[in-house]
Amino acid sequence: MARVLLFGRLADIAGWRSRDVPGASIAEIRTVLAGDVELAEALAGPGVQVAVDREIVRGEAVLTAASEVAFMPPMSGG
Repeated sequence: MARVLLFGRLADIAGWRSRDVPGASIAEIRTVLAGDVELAEALAGPGVQVAVDREIVRGEAVLTAASEVAFMPPMSGG
């Protein structure tokens, strides 16, 4: 199980910010989270970044039981 963190509007959509989620990869985590269709759509949206253990990852990553996976919405600024 990995600790999953959601930030910004992703947390607002899910109704939670931190939760333990079963999965040995980012793909498996996304599959579990896909039970919430609105959250799954938001996570698949453009600009959403994923960090594993505080490092941004592109593509897939293998997780351990101690992994922390963060999903972050696109940033804006001005």
